[in-house]
Amino acid sequence: MTDVKVWHWAGWCGMAGAILLLFEIPLSHVAHTQYLASIRVVVLTRVLLDMGMYVSLIVFLAGFHHLILTTRSEYGWVATLALAAGLAWWAVTLVAHSLEGAAALNTLGGKADPTAVRALVEGTLLIYNGVIAFTVTGLFMASAGYATLATGALPKWTGWIACASAVLCLVAIPSMGGGGVDPRGFYNSAVWGPVIVAYVLPLIWFLVASISMIRKREGVAPTVA
Repeated sequence: MTDVKVWHWAGWCGMAGAILLLFEIPLSHVAHTQYLASIRVVVLTRVLLDMGMYVSLIVFLAGFHHLILTTRSEYGWVATLALAAGLAWWAVTLVAHSLEGAAALNTLGGKADPTAVRALVEGTLLIYNGVIAFTVTGLFMASAGYATLATGALPKWTGWIACASAVLCLVAIPSMGGGGVDPRGFYNSAVWGPVIVAYVLPLIWFLVASISMIRKREGVAPTVA
């Protein structure tokens, strides 16, 4: 497979992952024990969509890593850092989805154990759309931004979007101290405020970076220091 085909495949997979994320967002809920049984189909559907999103974006991450290596091979270390951070991002989020899916499945038959369900749901708070995800997301976006700006593999402005995303992820991390499971307010672990702050720009970056990779029409000879 040629370099251009690799980048195009990665770009299309990145687009698919970003689109699946857009479909997944309206299905997101704070799943309290008392009504989780009534939305378990929604929860499991969201988990299913996320499986497709993660598979697509892993292909994108591998393609982005390849793009940096073929553009400026001396920046292979930061390309590898971005790949590792991206994989860690998906891995920790998959753990959260497993806990959330288990909580939904626990409600089948109408005999859910409220204590078990609450423990499973609250176990996702710091992982899924929480400070753990924000930390690894910020590391990925910082690595991707630096790699883009240093190598010119993608348009420079996409690199600045990535850097801004990393800063916003850093801003969202202290939300852990803003409260536990209280859905009121804007800045704690159970509300949408930090999610909006930390994830809007990364979603935009995935879209524009994917489009930029799809539009690439020729390979580049790698350069060395």
